[in-house]
Amino acid sequence: MSSEIDKHLEKAEKFLQKGKLSMALDELRQLLILDPGNDYARQRAAELAISLSQSREATQYLGELFDHAASQNRPADAINYYRKLQRFGTPDFERTYSYAQLIEKSSPREAVEAFHSCVDALLAKGRKDDAFAAIKKLVALEPSAENYRREAEMAESMGDRPGAAEALLQLGRLEEAAGRDPSPIYARAYGMDSQSPGIVLNHARCLLRALKGEEAVQVLQAGVISTVEYFELYAQALLLANHVGQAEGIVAKLYQQNESALLLVRDVLSAYIRNGQSGDGVRYMRSVEQIAKARSTTREYLTMVREMSDRHPADLELLEYLAHLYNKSNREHEYSATLLKLFELHFAQRNFIKAADFLDRASEVDAYEPGHEERLAMLQGKIDANRFNAIANRLAPATRSQPKATALADELPEDPAAAVDSAPEQDKEPTVLEDLMLQAEIFLQYSMRSKAVERLERINKLFPHEEDKREKLAQLYAAAAFLPKYEDEKPAPRPAATAAKPTVSAVPVAAVNESAVDNFARVTEITRNISRQSSVKAVLFATVNDVGRHWNVSRCVAGLCSPGKPPSAAMEFCSPHVTKSDVMGLAKLIPSLQTLAVRSGGAVSFEKAQSAPELEALRPVLTGQKIDSLMAVPLKDGEEPIGIIILEQCGGTRSFRSVDEMVLNTIAEQIVLAVNNARLRSLVKNMAVTDERSGLLRRSSYLDVLLSEVQRGLQQKTPVTLVLMNLGSASTLVKEVGEERVEEAMQEIGHTVTANIRQNDIAVRYDLTGIVLVLADTNDKSAFFVLDKLRKSLANARMPGRKDPVTITTGIAELVMQQKYDAVDIVTEGINRVEAALETAKHEGTDRAHSMAASYDTNVVGAY
Repeated sequence: MSSEIDKHLEKAEKFLQKGKLSMALDELRQLLILDPGNDYARQRAAELAISLSQSREATQYLGELFDHAASQNRPADAINYYRKLQRFGTPDFERTYSYAQLIEKSSPREAVEAFHSCVDALLAKGRKDDAFAAIKKLVALEPSAENYRREAEMAESMGDRPGAAEALLQLGRLEEAAGRDPSPIYARAYGMDSQSPGIVLNHARCLLRALKGEEAVQVLQAGVISTVEYFELYAQALLLANHVGQAEGIVAKLYQQNESALLLVRDVLSAYIRNGQSGDGVRYMRSVEQIAKARSTTREYLTMVREMSDRHPADLELLEYLAHLYNKSNREHEYSATLLKLFELHFAQRNFIKAADFLDRASEVDAYEPGHEERLAMLQGKIDANRFNAIANRLAPATRSQPKATALADELPEDPAAAVDSAPEQDKEPTVLEDLMLQAEIFLQYSMRSKAVERLERINKLFPHEEDKREKLAQLYAAAAFLPKYEDEKPAPRPAATAAKPTVSAVPVAAVNESAVDNFARVTEITRNISRQSSVKAVLFATVNDVGRHWNVSRCVAGLCSPGKPPSAAMEFCSPHVTKSDVMGLAKLIPSLQTLAVRSGGAVSFEKAQSAPELEALRPVLTGQKIDSLMAVPLKDGEEPIGIIILEQCGGTRSFRSVDEMVLNTIAEQIVLAVNNARLRSLVKNMAVTDERSGLLRRSSYLDVLLSEVQRGLQQKTPVTLVLMNLGSASTLVKEVGEERVEEAMQEIGHTVTANIRQNDIAVRYDLTGIVLVLADTNDKSAFFVLDKLRKSLANARMPGRKDPVTITTGIAELVMQQKYDAVDIVTEGINRVEAALETAKHEGTDRAHSMAASYDTNVVGAY
């Protein structure tokens, strides 16, 4: 056999020497029949077949050569044969799949193309396992959204639900990093695997962003995770769902472990106070106080308590605890201010003895506090003369000259005649009226509107029409939205000029339920929430949810619409058991009501909408959506109409009040401002050049973006803080590992940073190893919490050539957001100061953070 093979080989060589290529190829064919494994002869045969343009035979030989080399672990030869094979057409998918596996490390991009080309062929042949393996290879080489989506679909079709869920998790992270809404993806992943920690956390986070507290609680309460991040999210979900009692214990444990949980402590206390559970709030504050003392963070705790109490209406139980806390902590200024608040509230509630006690204690702290003389005069005739004189003796000499007090009855008479008969007219009447007015003013000051209304009702009964004589009383009526009503009066006729405009029915405040009465107390909270939103869609979403829930309407619609055009954006809130509006009906309702409101010059309301002649053209829509009453408030940018808010009541008529119109007009102004800011921010980001590999804005966009944020902050009176992070010495790292490897590491770090900041915040690539954050609506203290979160997120990040975690040396500067300064000067001063803060942090050591406050010694901020 061996001699026969050698003979054929010799003949082939002789024929080649004589130029007889076809005869040489015949000899090699016969040789291969005798020795099928002779790759040398097969290679020579392939070359001859190519020379003779016999491509089919050459393809066969090259394919066999590729198969043999691949099976014998000769990757270089196999790759060479495959590339020759490609010259004659597309190799079959099996060889393409093998070739892709051979080059996936050396030529990833070519391997991606090869895997792509053979996936569909493998699926067509029914080889799902191989196709799935190819998809996984694709994902490893090219982790794109499309590849993760295909992996998820294939895993689901094969019954691998955990695998599909993991692919969806990665897809959701990519979508989130790209600034798109990942909520539907995380929800689908959770439906496939509700035990995956990453899926649970991300799905819950999306639910919290959408203000779906109850759903987030259900997702998180299974307790499959025991990390700090999980408990923080769980506590936030419980608070959003108003399960304050359950959140209380979780937050206390978090605070024991990490002082950054102080923000959650504040949220728990705020929720207790907002729910009218001041007793529980004070109890919780006492327990947290002990934790703060054990952690030596009493100072931070006191700051939080003061800020929290400033945000919420005063409450006697809360104020008494604060007075005790400030006194124990030697905070004399806060202690004195709290004592004076207690004095005012007790005086307003006609508990004059307690009011005197608190004034006495306040005067003991600071006898020269401005206003003590007036407070002492308020008590004249309402407490024992000896007690009055004792307080007067403690105050400054000017106060001691006050006349001696005489005891009077504490209770005011219900009958005005009794008031006049019990004392000389010139002394009694002014005292009764002014006392009631003072009490009402104090209650309004502390957002206790229902109590203020009680005092105003008594004034209305005791002193009818007195508001016509006293401007201050008329102002109190307006501030409390109290409409005096007299039985002997006839309703004033409506002026002819406004007869065509739908009217808003006035309802006595006492007849409106308590949840609707406190419009003025809620308007600030609603507008603040609207102004925080970062996109037009989010602004409309926050509007319909906050307004719809507060006014307790069946539906609330917010739409953007230019006159004569269909709506460009719309969002709807529906109360429970109320169906969503038909899309076509909304498309007709929004522009029609906007046109009507523009013609009327402002808000319009209809108690009986389906029978109103002005709404004749909309009757099919109103009937189909079962709208009985409605109110529409236009959105105007200057004089230009841009949209409308619609309140709808179904299942019964409702009369909207003038105070509703006034409050909604205030909210409408904030909506227009928020929409414009969201569009401006989106435009600035789109115009800015983003590095696709890291997700960070380029340095060239830094000044433009920062100037835009400062102008927005000045307009909305919100803080802006710069955080300049340095992640290592650029020159040292470049010398050790080269600039390319440093760049790769910074791209990964950039992705992590952008994924862990709010949508409102902006991350900019500052230099090779530097990143600067522009934190909107954030002060310098809160910036430390942002930095702490980023440190945790980057705990596993490494710089090339380093085994230790990446160090983050940081400078922080809260910008001087004052209207008297020019925005350019504010930006310039802030940039200089944050760079100086970073240098200070570097001198203090590695992985340090330093916040530098502004200097006000100069006349111009820019002169820093």
